[in-house]
Amino acid sequence: MLSLPQVSCALLLGASLGTAVPSDLSTPPKNGEELIARMRERYHGKWYRTLTFTQKTTLPDGKVETWYEALELPGKLRIDIAPLDGRKTILFRNDSVYQFEQGQLKEAKPLVHPLMVLGFDVYGDPVEKTVQKLKGLKYDLSTLHKTTWQGRPTYVVGAQPGDTTSPQFWIDVERLYFVRSLEPSKKDPKLINDTRFEKYIPLAGGWLEMEVLFLTNGQQVVKEEYSEPKANAKLDPGIFDPRTWKAPGWVK
Repeated sequence: MLSLPQVSCALLLGASLGTAVPSDLSTPPKNGEELIARMRERYHGKWYRTLTFTQKTTLPDGKVETWYEALELPGKLRIDIAPLDGRKTILFRNDSVYQFEQGQLKEAKPLVHPLMVLGFDVYGDPVEKTVQKLKGLKYDLSTLHKTTWQGRPTYVVGAQPGDTTSPQFWIDVERLYFVRSLEPSKKDPKLINDTRFEKYIPLAGGWLEMEVLFLTNGQQVVKEEYSEPKANAKLDPGIFDPRTWKAPGWVK
């Protein structure tokens, strides 16, 4: 996380993002739905609409891969795994995931990507749509409490204080971005998956985490490190079309 004194830099930070520092930080939202509404209201029309970056991905076996990612909000994410001549691509669109190998579609199935919803789409989709998706992901939006995460005030939606096993997501109180989620593994409920968005930087009216950690029962399994982020670049709509594989022309 960038080291910015929370109080003394609040006005400067708000100005740099083109947003006013909110006057209701001391008044917690009543529930998760109200928090989602605040997140959208804060950044609606200001958050970047497209994003590209290069990702260093460290896998559980220690293998390191390079992934090229392109995002178009709301709801579109493409991952191309190096080397590009392998044409190995993962595409998220239409609340589905499509997997390509050698440019050929190998698998397609329904999937609501929670990190897309909470980290990006929440700032573009209507509140009702985001709420519907989060309820479908089994988050209890009626439950909310306040805690501290990495020295910053944080809202926790979906769990009571001390509960680290119920599906829950954590949102930074001041900046209203996603920082953490916890949920039981679908394969083994005794295992708790912990996802963390870290090292945020301000970017083109919004924010971008530069590191993502995936842990299971406290042990890191995957680490993602971003570089060369570019916001609001024009992207070829064809790269998000699951019907036909197309080379990611933005990668140089």
